[in-house]
Amino acid sequence: MRNAILVRRARRHMIYVRISLWLVASWISTAEADIVLWQLGGGGLEWAEHDSVAILIDETTTPGAIQPVYIQPDRSVFSYLTNWGSWTPRELGYVDGERPRVSGNLRLVDGDSTSYLAPSSGGSPDGRTFTFDLAVPVPIFSFGFYTPSQGYRSDGKSLREDVVPAYELYVATHNTSEWQQIADVQENFRPVVQHQFPRQYVRFARYIRRLSRSLEAAQIEALQISSQAIFAKGQAHRGTIGDFELFGEGVPLRAVYKTRIFDLGPKVNFGRFSWSATSLRMVDGEPVEAPDAPVSIQVEARTGIDPKPDIYYEFTDMGTRVPVSQQRYQDVLKNPSGAVNTDDGQGGTLTLTTRPKPGIRAGIEYDQDNWTFWSVPTFESGQTLGLRSGSHLQLKILLNSEEFDAFVRLDSLWIEISPTLATSVIGEVARSDDPQPLRGVAEVEIGEMAEFVYDVKAEVAASDAGFDALRIRTGGPPAFKHLEMGTPLQQVVASEVVESEDELTIRLPERLNAGRNELIRVVFAAEVFDFAWTFDGQVLDSQSQSLPQPVQSGDASDDLATSTLRVLASTSQAEKIRDLRLSTAVVTPNDDGVNDLLEIEYALLGLPRTVATRLNIHALDGRKVATLAAGSQKSGLQRIRWDGRDASGALLPTGLYLLGLEVEGEATVIKRLIPVGLAY
Repeated sequence: MRNAILVRRARRHMIYVRISLWLVASWISTAEADIVLWQLGGGGLEWAEHDSVAILIDETTTPGAIQPVYIQPDRSVFSYLTNWGSWTPRELGYVDGERPRVSGNLRLVDGDSTSYLAPSSGGSPDGRTFTFDLAVPVPIFSFGFYTPSQGYRSDGKSLREDVVPAYELYVATHNTSEWQQIADVQENFRPVVQHQFPRQYVRFARYIRRLSRSLEAAQIEALQISSQAIFAKGQAHRGTIGDFELFGEGVPLRAVYKTRIFDLGPKVNFGRFSWSATSLRMVDGEPVEAPDAPVSIQVEARTGIDPKPDIYYEFTDMGTRVPVSQQRYQDVLKNPSGAVNTDDGQGGTLTLTTRPKPGIRAGIEYDQDNWTFWSVPTFESGQTLGLRSGSHLQLKILLNSEEFDAFVRLDSLWIEISPTLATSVIGEVARSDDPQPLRGVAEVEIGEMAEFVYDVKAEVAASDAGFDALRIRTGGPPAFKHLEMGTPLQQVVASEVVESEDELTIRLPERLNAGRNELIRVVFAAEVFDFAWTFDGQVLDSQSQSLPQPVQSGDASDDLATSTLRVLASTSQAEKIRDLRLSTAVVTPNDDGVNDLLEIEYALLGLPRTVATRLNIHALDGRKVATLAAGSQKSGLQRIRWDGRDASGALLPTGLYLLGLEVEGEATVIKRLIPVGLAY
């Protein structure tokens, strides 16, 4: 019944697709919750029917799945790419890396030499450049071009024999500031040119035409002096190119798949993003499963409450702006003309600036009120992306590979969704001793305990299920103080309070619904370990397994003046490692259950990203006897355990050792040394 309702709803919103929804029956029942799985691929929505961007994506080899295109060595890479654009894209919404580009005529990459670009007599005889952007790095081993297979020059010479006299070729992997020259040909007589080089990732390729050095200096000078006269007579430059070619073999460094914007009907909450994938490697021309292949899947998402994430503006006759449709902006309105030079009547010129007026484009802005920005990428299946509730959804998927012949096949992707618990939930946070900060945001000392006030206000309609619990992501161990509810606020006793290492969960004494819709205030203490930390919150229904609903930043109460869940932290100290503590001064790994393991606890402060952390164990003479990799760690409380063993796994002799904690900073490695004893 539920599936049928969702399918009818999708049809009402003009999504003519097959939607496969399953209840998560393994851990909830229909009576307990309304969580369903929205699926793409497998038996769900068809990949090929719902992409807005597909760069080197193979949607046909394995039915129901997508994988990177495997470039064959006998086929030009240009032929695998579609939807080419100009080097300076004019279309709305262009995103770098999501469309191939060419600086020149598209006929030079169409694989058809009969659609060549006619020889030109304009411009400098030694200056013509073509640059190609494949959108993503691709394994390439050859770059070249060839003359047209038919046609004649104005002087009667066959275009097949009209070779380019001299040229240079370049390639680049990631950007156009790091060109690698692969050819500098001063004299060419070949109609078909191919330059081989070691297979490497290439995103950009460039051709530069140049004068042949066989011309004498006098001829060059004469040619340059008389070039205008020659061009006036219509004499075309030597050398005609029918098509360019790039050859390679393997899979791109990344393949890009972006969905259309899906209309899900009424607003929903989003849970975990999961997928089924297979790692493969091409062996003797056949794909073979390879669990060790260096491949990954990267998923980002954004949600909204209307079909368009951008707002398009037109100027009014008063110079103000009004929103217009994308179609009017793109097809009817014109770009501002800016400055205009005109005769000043005295033999000079006068520069005028045109006034904004109707019919002129007034810019495009991202609709932050109704759409979220793209989420932080996740590389692991089964993770939540912290998405705001919404009725519209768009996904961006990258299939990454670090090896020419290894790739990942994405068989299907599914997302947990469920109805919202409330129409809206907004919240704001401030320090309890500064509820209305002058700068409009709470500010604290990094790494020090501070007391916060967290206000939440919900709008709950009669059709909403409501909620009875609130969860706050604190980043470190919180200390709950008290709970207040009502108007006016009164202190109440929470039904349950759970303090974990990085979050605080409070079960309310009363369920909030359409009939009881009160302000919630939580007072708690916590440490902030980042220079900018967001106390993300969620409301939950503890009586069912419905998905939690995120708390959005907003003006929840008159008492606080921040309208945000973000807190800023500063420090007068340069320390990145603080509050380092050992569980014992002497570790005794004798399996008696007492101090068998040494626990090292510390706080990392103000790190801009996750960093590699390791523990080096040194003897007193300075020898390094063991290294323990702690993996990537971020700002906040961290722990490492050591069992008294060396690099080979053998127990070290009793004595005193120095533990060297190392954290890789942006420029240097941050180190702290701690003495510890070892005994049996």
